[in-house]
Amino acid sequence: MLIANKKRKENIAEYLLYMWQVEDLIRANGCDIDCVERNIIDRFEVDADTHAQIKDWYESLIKMMEMEGKKQQGHLQINKNVIIRLNDLHNALLDSPKFPEYRAEYYKTLPFIVELRAKSGDTPAGEIETCFNALYGTLMLRLQHRELSKGTLEAVKRISHFIAKLSTLYMQDEQKPIFGNDDEIV
Repeated sequence: MLIANKKRKENIAEYLLYMWQVEDLIRANGCDIDCVERNIIDRFEVDADTHAQIKDWYESLIKMMEMEGKKQQGHLQINKNVIIRLNDLHNALLDSPKFPEYRAEYYKTLPFIVELRAKSGDTPAGEIETCFNALYGTLMLRLQHRELSKGTLEAVKRISHFIAKLSTLYMQDEQKPIFGNDDEIV
């Protein structure tokens, strides 16, 4: 909760990747709040009130995972909504003549996105979600100390740069809308 709130205010991409990791940590603890408390929450050095708030946050995530059928895999709707918002902004940025740098960054990244989508198999995702899947997968491989190929590193570097640009524009839009009435996000 503490980390999620901080990341949500500072970097939407890091926030989303963090939330995906939280989903996996909850699953790794059997969606059991007692295990989550023992293995995750108790590691935070916080006062009793903050501890209770963090526990409540994890409990609400566990309940959402149960209600949405995400105890084994998949992402919570609250996290899917972030992808939807990012995708909407992405499309608006591509359609707008005001953001040629963004469009250029996208077209540099597109070959990697196309390649990743072709490898995704039966569960195709949109372009933005594909980028996040690649970033999250790379994070998981690095945590496992697995070696990444030169091609993977090149793709992840390009995707990271692109998602960082989108994230920056998202945060700017959160503070002050970057589109006026003439440029509505569809």
